[in-house]
Amino acid sequence: MLLQIFKNMDPLTDPVIYAIPFFLIAIGTELYINWKEKLDLYEKKEALSSIGMGLGSLVIDILMKGLAFGTYTIIFSHYHIFNIGWHWWAWVLILFADDFTFYWHHRLSHEIRILWSAHVNHHSSQTLNLATALRQSWGEQFYKYIWWCWMPLFGFEPLMMLMMMSISLIYQYWVHTELIRKLPKWFEFIFNTPSHHRVHHASNIRYLDQNHAGILIIWDRMFGTFVEEREDEKPVYGITKNINTYNLFKIASHELVDVLQDVKRAPKFSDKLKYIFYPPGWSHDGPDLRARTLRKQFHSKNKV
Repeated sequence: MLLQIFKNMDPLTDPVIYAIPFFLIAIGTELYINWKEKLDLYEKKEALSSIGMGLGSLVIDILMKGLAFGTYTIIFSHYHIFNIGWHWWAWVLILFADDFTFYWHHRLSHEIRILWSAHVNHHSSQTLNLATALRQSWGEQFYKYIWWCWMPLFGFEPLMMLMMMSISLIYQYWVHTELIRKLPKWFEFIFNTPSHHRVHHASNIRYLDQNHAGILIIWDRMFGTFVEEREDEKPVYGITKNINTYNLFKIASHELVDVLQDVKRAPKFSDKLKYIFYPPGWSHDGPDLRARTLRKQFHSKNKV
C-alpha cells in the first residue's frame, strides 16, 4: 500500500521545485548588492557550508517527505474525523493550522535539548543572508513530520498539507536578510518579517529564543515569545557557544555529541533525562545557562 502511495505522489507538485530559480536569483541579487555597497554580509566558506547543509537536507527530505505523505494518507483514509476537502476556504484553515503547528514544532526545538541538537544547525552561521536560509538540519528531517499528524485526522488532505508546508518554507526564505529593514506596521504586526527573524537568529540575551514564527508572527505575540528588533542593539548572529567550523558533519552532529557526553557524565538517572529533555543550558553541576534564566537576569539588571 505504501509503495502505491509513493507512486501516486508526483514530486512536481512540490512548489519548492518551482521556487528554486527565485532562490538563486535572490541570492545573486543579494550578493551583487553586498559587493556594490561593501556590506560584508557574506563569508565565503560559511555560505558554502550553508549550501552544503541545504543539499544534504534536500536528499534526506525527499525520502522523509514520501514517508510522511504515505503516513498522512493512511491516517486520512482510515481515521479522519472530518473531510475538509479542497475548497477555497480550506486554504485559509490550513494556513492557520500549519503555521500554528510549525510555531510549536519550532519553539520546542529551541526548548527541548534533544530537539535543539538537530535544529541548532540552522543557527550556527555567524552571518545572516539568503544562503543561511539554506542551512537546513539533517537530523530534523527524520522526525519533524510527526508534528503534523493531527491534521489528516481532522480532515486536511495530505497533498494539500505538503503543499502548504512548502509554501511556508518558501515564505521563510526571504526573511533571512539584513537588506530589508522595516516593513509597514500592519505587516510587521501580522507577519514574520526580516526584522523579526533577525531577532530569532540573534544570540544576544535580549533576543535569545524568541520569534519562532513561520509565516504569522501572531503566535509569538499570543504566547509571549515576541521581541521587537531594537535600533540600539544590533543582532549578533550565531549560537551562544559558536563552533567555528565549516565541516558539514561537525555542523550536523556537534550538539548531539555534547548531549551524549553530558548524559554520560551525569551521576543520576534523573539528571541524564534532564540533559535530554530540559532546555539547552541546563547543568547539574554548573551555572544555569538556559535562555529564560539568562533573559530574566538580563531584564532584572537592565530594567528595559
